[in-house]
Amino acid sequence: MKGFKIISLLLMLLIASTAGAKTLKLAMDADPVSLDPHVQLSGGMLQYSHTVFDPLVRWTQDMKFEPRLAEKWERIDANTMRFHLRKGVKFHSGNPFTAKDIVWTIDRLKKSQDFKGLFEPFTSAVAVDDFTVDVKTTKPYALLLNMATYVFAMDSVFYTGTDANGQEKDIILKTGASFALDNESGTGPFIVAEREQGVKMVYKRFAAYWDTKSPGNVDEVVLTPIKKDPTRVAALLSGDVDFIMPVSPQDFKIVGNAKGINLVTMSGGRVITFQLNQESRPEFKDVRVRQAIAYAVNNEGIVKKIMKGTATTAGQQGPKGYVGYKESLTPRYDIAKAKELMKAAGFEKGFEVSMMAPNNRYVSDEKIAEAVASMLSKIGIKVNLKTMPKAQYWPEFDNRAADIMMIGWHSDTEDSGNFSEFLAMCFDKDAGYGQYNAGNYCNEKVDALVLGAQVETDLAKRAIMLQEVEQILYDDAAFIPMHWQHLSWAAKNNVKLEAIVNAQNFPYFGDLVVE
Repeated sequence: MKGFKIISLLLMLLIASTAGAKTLKLAMDADPVSLDPHVQLSGGMLQYSHTVFDPLVRWTQDMKFEPRLAEKWERIDANTMRFHLRKGVKFHSGNPFTAKDIVWTIDRLKKSQDFKGLFEPFTSAVAVDDFTVDVKTTKPYALLLNMATYVFAMDSVFYTGTDANGQEKDIILKTGASFALDNESGTGPFIVAEREQGVKMVYKRFAAYWDTKSPGNVDEVVLTPIKKDPTRVAALLSGDVDFIMPVSPQDFKIVGNAKGINLVTMSGGRVITFQLNQESRPEFKDVRVRQAIAYAVNNEGIVKKIMKGTATTAGQQGPKGYVGYKESLTPRYDIAKAKELMKAAGFEKGFEVSMMAPNNRYVSDEKIAEAVASMLSKIGIKVNLKTMPKAQYWPEFDNRAADIMMIGWHSDTEDSGNFSEFLAMCFDKDAGYGQYNAGNYCNEKVDALVLGAQVETDLAKRAIMLQEVEQILYDDAAFIPMHWQHLSWAAKNNVKLEAIVNAQNFPYFGDLVVE
């Protein structure tokens, strides 16, 4: 199959027999951009990671930690957490899983452009013995277990050495050929058996999977990326696929009323925002211009008309329930106020900007971008909008290729600080902070508060610090908040999706039961 290499004869021997197998036909808005779990920190790649790899621990539906490759853990001292690992686990290659694989994986995460900001507090991981590993941090770190949910063990033997082209197998490349792009060896419930980017991906059940207590009975998952929302829904209603995600708000009624179809929705924590590039447009350096844009965008109207009420209007980064949430930071649509601010800033006649947004990453992303462009025209800002599939969008985003860019973010640690670490802190290439700060916003006080919150173990004090961050960002109009997405999935009634979905939007397909 083009673009994919079967990793070994042994791997194929370990794939479960397909005799009498249950196949799930899955349609998503896009497929994974790579087989390398460290190449991109995104929802799509984390969904893939939970299918092919296993983390040390994972979230349950009630937001607790569930043992996975780590059976138990304990704090040895203020800066050290000890994980006791599961024995008898095999990688897809047939190699045994040991502590050295966790050490290797954490070391690689610290080198990843996307992940190193998250793992900056980690100093090292040390193998105490084959099934015990100590994870050490520079200072007391309240979110260490949260971070353990992103340590998906990679096969250190499999990914070590050079490939046929003489390139190091462990290299992490966002673009271009690499060994990990087309090859995988995880400990997860499924093996990637076929892959043709943008066309089809086939997962086969790993016969030697360690979790024999899992209720999952799906032996094969055939993933077809279907970018357009109506086409994805039509495929489900016609029976061409069994499970779709996401479901567009415009389609909730038809899907919810369809016979034999189960629609499941859940409040989510992913915030949709627009960032204003202060380096490409000097006008955006003026806080009055940024505030004018915040006042000009009617995000409540977008939630009502485009999202059909299936989102919660946002005035800040973290949703209600997160420690940084501040009740007073509400949406501020006021077109008259926006025009006053533009006039005060000396831009009463407006100016022209470029805008980019994906058209298959977030729910109704293209329509949202079109609406915002139209709203900005009312205060004299002419927007040249370009939308594209997410596989093309992310390289453009990394290059800060437009003056205004859409970005959605779900806190990787289920904590308010994570939003600012990636979206609002001053860009620091070495540390990884501000990695997705395409607005080039930079406020040293924000950085100090966010970094201080990382090591503050007094939760009440920590909440005050993170609320102050949200207030500063609001006053500075550091970004334009839109809404928090509601999550949605739909499947045939015999597909028991309720048990495997969660607020992180990482369905645990290994546990899926199809009757």
